[in-house]
Amino acid sequence: MLAVAALCTCLGFGTESIAFSRIWSVLLGALMGREFVTIGTDPASVILLQVRLPRLILAFFVGGSLAMVGVALQALLRNPLADPFIIGISSGAALGAAIAILFGVGISVWSVSALPVCAFAGAVLSLLIMYRISSAGTGFSIYTLLLAGVVLNAIFSAFIMFLTSVADPNRAFGMYAWLMGSLTGPDFSTLGVLALYLGVGLIVLGTQAQSLNLLTLGEETARSLGVEVERVKQLVFVASALLTGAVVSFSGIIGFVGLIVPHAVRLVLCADHRLLLPVAGFAGGIFLMFADTIARTVLSPAEFPVGVVTALVGGPVFLFLLMNRNMRVGM
Repeated sequence: MLAVAALCTCLGFGTESIAFSRIWSVLLGALMGREFVTIGTDPASVILLQVRLPRLILAFFVGGSLAMVGVALQALLRNPLADPFIIGISSGAALGAAIAILFGVGISVWSVSALPVCAFAGAVLSLLIMYRISSAGTGFSIYTLLLAGVVLNAIFSAFIMFLTSVADPNRAFGMYAWLMGSLTGPDFSTLGVLALYLGVGLIVLGTQAQSLNLLTLGEETARSLGVEVERVKQLVFVASALLTGAVVSFSGIIGFVGLIVPHAVRLVLCADHRLLLPVAGFAGGIFLMFADTIARTVLSPAEFPVGVVTALVGGPVFLFLLMNRNMRVGM
């Protein structure tokens, strides 16, 4: 109910404000099939059903997925700073998608289903490189993985900037807007394809919730309690790559959602991942819907990328968490 209330609230804001009663009338009419008959003659129906509703559903999908990936990575790596954006998974996915767009996949008929696959491949490549670096030497190191992710984030971002600089100017402009985080232009068929990818990844993460609970106690303790640690790592990493690749291919790079939402939810709930994962998913979706509403209303009729809003909120939170962590270590 909270998500539905947030959706209806966000639907009312934009270049043209729409009354709450009119929103309910249009939505109920659409459910009953009436609004689609008169959609060509009613401006409010066009704005709500063809522009704002698909965009807000995309925001909910993207925010919810990134938040659940953040929860899983923080539990798996036992580090509160783990996030698909910070450790380079998002930039790896963006590089895969950028290469696909440069070679024409993004404008082909089958791009809706192919682009997430390319982004998934980039995310998996990023994870493989990080895991290889962190496993070299004396054994797997969580801190080495995090540092490797930060460095790979910078490297992949440099490659992406190179690709945009050599691309056709018209295509490069679209890539720039997409890379900064964009939720514009989805339709319901696109959302259906995205939902298929996300469904697979979310089911895999959900099946590992109890294992994540035990992994927060430490790998040795988890093993003694019967957890197949390496298998859980592989499943969580692959699911994280799939979810991140899918959302990045549709929305570009939107950072810090997977960092701030899990921490906010943990302040209210216990650390049981069977509850934390779905609640963080709903909270992340609601957060990004409001962030997108801010992005398209503050400078209305112009708008700025939603990634700007999440960075302005998430950046200070990240620094706060980093400072608190350093203070605890120094004590």
